[in-house]
Amino acid sequence: MKKLSLLILSLILSVIIVKAQDEEDEGLQISGSVDTYWKYDFSGYKDAGGIGNIPTSFADEQNSISIGMIDVALSQTVGKASFVGEFAFGPRSFKSIPLFQPDGEDDAYVGIQNLYASYAFSDLFSLTAGYMGTFVGYEVISPAGNFNYSTSYLFTNGPFQNSGIKADFTVSDRFAFMVGLFNDWNVYQDFNGISDFGAQVYLMPIDGWDIYVNFITGDPSGTVIDLTTGWQITDGLYIGLNAADYTAKDDAGGYTGVALYPQYAFSDGFELGVRYENFKFKEFSDENFGPISSQSVNAFTVTANLKAGPLTVIPEFRIDGASDEFFYSDSAGNDPSKSASQFLIAAVYAF
Repeated sequence: MKKLSLLILSLILSVIIVKAQDEEDEGLQISGSVDTYWKYDFSGYKDAGGIGNIPTSFADEQNSISIGMIDVALSQTVGKASFVGEFAFGPRSFKSIPLFQPDGEDDAYVGIQNLYASYAFSDLFSLTAGYMGTFVGYEVISPAGNFNYSTSYLFTNGPFQNSGIKADFTVSDRFAFMVGLFNDWNVYQDFNGISDFGAQVYLMPIDGWDIYVNFITGDPSGTVIDLTTGWQITDGLYIGLNAADYTAKDDAGGYTGVALYPQYAFSDGFELGVRYENFKFKEFSDENFGPISSQSVNAFTVTANLKAGPLTVIPEFRIDGASDEFFYSDSAGNDPSKSASQFLIAAVYAF
């Protein structure tokens, strides 16, 4: 499969290069963001690395004026051909600590977010190959692309990027779909070969309501079925929803979850939103440790966006409650707790 895919891709790129030589150059575009934040966990707890209680991606350093990342994206379209190259520096440029796995931290602070080329054969059909931000889920790595600054458990435990080749078909303004072949999650190179199949269906039942049904499966990645939708009900009121089910290889666990995102824009410069999330790991049996019970968490986040041109100031309060005692209610980490709460304020400048 890998050799055949490479042959097909080589032929496609040869055709693209010949056709694109005489096309108009629209110029190089530069965009991105920078962000910084301060967070305080009300228990005062932080581990040896300065990390607070709530173990989702990013915004996790306790009582410190900390950096997120500088994210820079380069893009260009020449006729029907285009490319995107996006890279980032800083702690937010990689997935941080996944839920219930406090030893999974990665020390790398440089990351490639996107690196791909596309060719639009027509208004109805295009091909894209390279390393892409995942099509699965609601939230993204760049803080400029999210309303909330802290991230959901669904985001932390799902794919971040998919490397591969995909075909997009735009049937109408209200219906489109994608199919693709991908590597394992979050890797530039897959040593066991192209292993995942992914698909997405897009629907717009009425103006302002977008629905994405996403699917990806492979070995050893497992299978994710994901629903992402957003409805701009009025000029001020918006509601988003993300629901997902993940089954690991050989039914070795996984998760289910749903997150709701109601938001209201009181003016051009002030928006207020709430995120409610219910997230649960599936029970499974490990050959070495026996039955592993499920663990669940309910997370409630209130976020404001205060905008001044390209700058967004984000004050945020969050409280998480869990089925097991894996938080701490004291600064020394001696008193396990089923709940944790925090306040943060972040600044995100998008360009």
